[in-house]
Amino acid sequence: MSWWRLMPPGSAAPRCRWLLPFCLSSALLLLVAVLPGFRGSWSPGSGLRSPGQEEQAAGQPSRSLKRDSPTARSLPGDCCRSPLLQGRRKSPRWHIELQPWASSQHSLEEEAARFLAYISSSQISCYKVDEKSVSGSLETTQEPWPVCLDNTFHLAQQIHRKKCRIYSVGLGSEDKHFEVEMAKAGCEVHYFDPSLKEAHVQKSEGYWHHRMAIDWRDPNPAAIAQKQRQTTKKLGTIMNEFGHRKIDVLKVDLESAEWKILENLILENVIEEIGQLIFAIHLHWPGFEVSGNDSDVVRYWYSLLKELELRSFKLFRSYKNINKPQIFLRKQAFNASSSYILSWINTQWR
Repeated sequence: MSWWRLMPPGSAAPRCRWLLPFCLSSALLLLVAVLPGFRGSWSPGSGLRSPGQEEQAAGQPSRSLKRDSPTARSLPGDCCRSPLLQGRRKSPRWHIELQPWASSQHSLEEEAARFLAYISSSQISCYKVDEKSVSGSLETTQEPWPVCLDNTFHLAQQIHRKKCRIYSVGLGSEDKHFEVEMAKAGCEVHYFDPSLKEAHVQKSEGYWHHRMAIDWRDPNPAAIAQKQRQTTKKLGTIMNEFGHRKIDVLKVDLESAEWKILENLILENVIEEIGQLIFAIHLHWPGFEVSGNDSDVVRYWYSLLKELELRSFKLFRSYKNINKPQIFLRKQAFNASSSYILSWINTQWR
């Protein structure tokens, strides 16, 4: 028995019986029209199209994940317009794991001894270390920025293929020997410094300067409005915007901001996309936004470097700058310099 025969006399069911197909069609069209987030378009004979299909139909490529291949690399005069890279990293962590204390006393002396011994001991051998940045001579007034050119660790092959990429992050340094020589060797070099006068300028073939400050957090929108000349971004954000998936060498000299920058690279897994890491570390004070007493600070420093080791980074060169004040956390102690340059190799980097 049909359902409308069960309805009481005089009900609207008989009319709906004949109008049912029309009612259902109208309801379907209404549902499609008001569906949240629907922005497709329709034209006779074309069917429904998504926004990405509309872009392609108009001759514009749709946004999609693009690999960092030779065809997608930055080109002269167009270094900063590469497509965004998305979905390329694992979920970030919120904090690093602190290493156990050097002793039950939590003393500064024992924490400092462990830390200084760690940064002074090579963990891997590199038989072809170039402290002159591939070519040229190193003047006595210049600090060495060692790179490893062993064939085992890929940088030499990348240089030979003219496919190496260098990021250098600094604060008003006049010494550009490293950057210039790496560019001469055929590398694509990007130097970032907030004190530069121009936003983006190509200095020579494959060598760019960018007026940017590298931070360990996203900037406050209000600060952006107040500082129109200066762009502050995390390194991972810059890589995304430039369309760069990997960096062969990252050189950092940030006058005590390096500790929080390094922490950000580790927590957001950007560190895994770097082949060699050259960091100037500064020990004369804790560094920006590093809290705790002196023992806590040194334990934090040590824990950060151990995190690098857990990510397959091995220290191959340590340079103690005897020309800088011999100060450790505002004290002349432990026969320590206020500045060291440490060079690591990512042994899992491909």
